[in-house]
Amino acid sequence: MSVNFKRFFASGMILGVIFMSQTIVGHTEAFAEASKSRTITMTGRATIGATPDRVEITLGVSSKAETAKDALTLNNVNMNQIISTLKENGVEEKYILTSNFSIHADYQHFKDGRPAQVRGYNVSNTVRVQVQDVKKLGPLLDKVVSAGSNQVHGIRFYVSNAEEIKDKARKKAVERARRKAELYTEAAGVKLGKVMVISESAHHAGNTPVPMARSLKAEATSVPISGGEQQLGVSVTISWELD
Repeated sequence: MSVNFKRFFASGMILGVIFMSQTIVGHTEAFAEASKSRTITMTGRATIGATPDRVEITLGVSSKAETAKDALTLNNVNMNQIISTLKENGVEEKYILTSNFSIHADYQHFKDGRPAQVRGYNVSNTVRVQVQDVKKLGPLLDKVVSAGSNQVHGIRFYVSNAEEIKDKARKKAVERARRKAELYTEAAGVKLGKVMVISESAHHAGNTPVPMARSLKAEATSVPISGGEQQLGVSVTISWELD
């Protein structure tokens, strides 16, 4: 390799390094310039109470017999009576959905080492039912219990117009976020510019299930049911440019 070529190669390397350095510096300066944009970010929260008007309940019947056939027959009779009772009291068929069905042997175990023996069979059948009026649930439970239902696994309350109520909460949340932003910018001697980002997150979970995992027996008094009040709310975060 000639001396001239070595000098040319070395000069090229130096120029390349200088060019890369200038490029990196340019990108760094551009990034720093972009990071200089002044912003303010505020979060507004709003919650509105609403009384549930619909309710979903899971109820069922558990049957025992010495044979699987007898347990199944007894369970079918009771469940048919329950479904008929629901329909007779205004629950449409589309709001009645089978949620679980099971059949299993009941074993007797011995401490003396003898093998377990089947002493009967258990059949369980549950349906998920939507009731369109919370006030009707108590009397309805009385009737389905009398018809043969001996289990209630849970109750879940709903607000039909939940989204409409949340829309009102969204507007309030935005107003509160903006009010706080204006308060800070006025104190700092600057002005709000255009909105850059708006994001929303849930402020409070609604439609909370009410545990009721106990067997029911027919009683003289009506089952007390209270839906309470659900808190429907949102949290809104907004970023503005500063003028």
